[in-house]
Parts: sequence; structure tokens; C-alpha cells
Amino acid sequence: MKRIIALIAIVGVAFLSACSSTQSLQEYYVDSTENPNFISVDVPTSVLKLEDADLTEKQRQALKSLKKLNLLAFKKTTENAEEFKIEKAKVNAILKNDEFIELMKLNSQYGKGVIKYLGDEDAIDEVIIFGSSDDKGFALIRVLGDDMNPANLVQLMQAIQKSDYDGEGLGEIGKFLRG
Repeated sequence: MKRIIALIAIVGVAFLSACSSTQSLQEYYVDSTENPNFISVDVPTSVLKLEDADLTEKQRQALKSLKKLNLLAFKKTTENAEEFKIEKAKVNAILKNDEFIELMKLNSQYGKGVIKYLGDEDAIDEVIIFGSSDDKGFALIRVLGDDMNPANLVQLMQAIQKSDYDGEGLGEIGKFLRG
């Protein structure tokens, strides 16, 4: 009887391991916060200081749908170049999961990136922005909210660009993202 129970336990552990072989984005964030090569910040939407800004009704709706931003950045140096490749590959593997729906690809002088989301087209729960540069490193931003609308989010991004917000409250990650 003990052998049967042990066999069932081994098979169960093997099954669970096989099912969860790919790390979730949340697990990746948690695991990376202890790594000294990463800068991690959780930012409430209030830090954007848009409550008193001159926003349209759609922009106000978009702001209300936001909860917070999780920012994670890997700053590449000559000493951690190999780890950079490994960590970038991990993020790319996570984002290849079918649950993430691609919104757009980014390609600029600063690097390449992708914007993906979780949820329905009209009610997005999470937007993921991943950008990387082989020279500087990469940044992974999770925009968390309730029933976010893509069109409203675009309007909100335009409002942030027009606002006086200069990245204060982001600490080290703000410096990294600016340059």
C-alpha cells in the first residue's frame, strides 16, 4: 500500500511539474526582485498626478480603470551580459504563451518591443509592455486594471505625454527608462 501511495505521489508531482514548466509573468516578477541586476517598482496610478489635469471624459474613464503599474528593468553591463541574454530569453518565452494577445510591435532607435494584453478586447485586465535594447537592457511594464479599453488607454497615454509628469516617484527605474 505504501508503494502505491508513493507511486501516486511521484506521478502527481511529475504531472504538476510538467503542467507548470513555464514560469508565469507574476512569478518572474517576484523571482527577479531579489536579483541585484533588476530594478523593480510598483507604482500606484496616483503618482501620475492626472487627477487635476484637463482630461476628456474618455481619458478620465481610462484613468479610473487603472489600478497600478509594475515596472521591472534589467540594466545591462559588461559584467552581466550573459545573464541579460538568459533573462531576456525567459521573458520572451513567458510572453509567447497564447494567453497574451499581441496589440502591437515596437521598433525604434532605442530598441525593440511588444505590447500585449490579457483579457477581452473590450475589457482588458492587464497590458504588458516589453522593450529591450542590446546595449542598455530591458524593461517590462505591467499595467494592471479593471476592464480597460484599448482606445481609452491610447487617449490616456496621450494625456500623460501632454502632462507635466516627469517620471518622479519612479526612483532608479525612472532614470533607467529616461536614458
